Amino acid sequence: MTNHDGAAAVRPSTLAWVSRHLDAGERIVEAEALHGGITAEMRRLTIGTRDGFTRDLVLRSFVDPLVVERAEDSLNREAGALTLLTGTAVPAPGLVAVDPTAAHCEYPSLLMTHLAGRTVLDDEGLQARVPVLARQLVAIHALRPSPEPSAPLAQGRPHWQPQEYAALTTADTVVIPKDADAAAWAAAIDVIRKPPPPYEGRLLHRDFHPGNVLFDRAPQSPAGPRITGVVDWAGTCWGPADLDAAHCSTNLALLHGPAWGLRFAQAYEEAGGVLAASASERLYWQVRDGLAFSEEVQQVAQPWRDAGRTELTTRVVEQRLDAYVTALMDAAG
Repeated sequence: MTNHDGAAAVRPSTLAWVSRHLDAGERIVEAEALHGGITAEMRRLTIGTRDGFTRDLVLRSFVDPLVVERAEDSLNREAGALTLLTGTAVPAPGLVAVDPTAAHCEYPSLLMTHLAGRTVLDDEGLQARVPVLARQLVAIHALRPSPEPSAPLAQGRPHWQPQEYAALTTADTVVIPKDADAAAWAAAIDVIRKPPPPYEGRLLHRDFHPGNVLFDRAPQSPAGPRITGVVDWAGTCWGPADLDAAHCSTNLALLHGPAWGLRFAQAYEEAGGVLAASASERLYWQVRDGLAFSEEVQQVAQPWRDAGRTELTTRVVEQRLDAYVTALMDAAG
């Protein structure tokens, strides 16, 4: 097996586990590290087939000691989501195998099919991509597990159900950026001190943003940009559509400027999505997601720089976050 770089080496037990899930006569011929993830080590594995061709798989392994303890839950969520998504209109990887407790691998791991396409984080072409992102998120929210989490369980019927969402950020854990608008941030923090608004549950990706969406590599076509895949389903859960929309909004605000964060909610509704009925309810979810980013600005910014957005220093991202939170509070009056 050839390693595209040293970090891509597949460890012996994991190599053996992957090999057991290949077709007869197949073997791993190359491993290449994939960049952009924050919590997991990702590799593309090139598989040599018995007829002389190749195909690609993706291996996700949780190696960071700080996240390994959550790996079982994350990998079970992803495996369940990929199974649910099979045969739907949402382009997602196919599940090949999962070892959530590292019973066979050195680290908790999941093996899935590889999707063609590329992530696009540049400002160029953003106006055309935002409606496409919105339509894709609406399609995800239209999916229904069977039975839904609120439905009674059928005796003896195996199925996967997404867990209820969890919001970890609290008013006491928010990290106010240096030189931020103190009044705006104080008002925003007061918003999330209140109980969450009532909502109608939907299947959530929970980390839907441009870094987890693949676009066609082909040159721009008259039909516009086309999504070829949505990846990283490890946070899949059940909750308000507003939470997914807010998460994509915050990412767009930090990548491209606050105005794009404000624009996404409108694009989501134009695509047929339904958000909370009142402005105050929508503000709750938007602010909650924005404030959550305050705790991990550095971790978020680094993969963007690695992907070529070198101007997005931690300080620049902090400033954009401040401008976005301020814009949300200004819009709320």
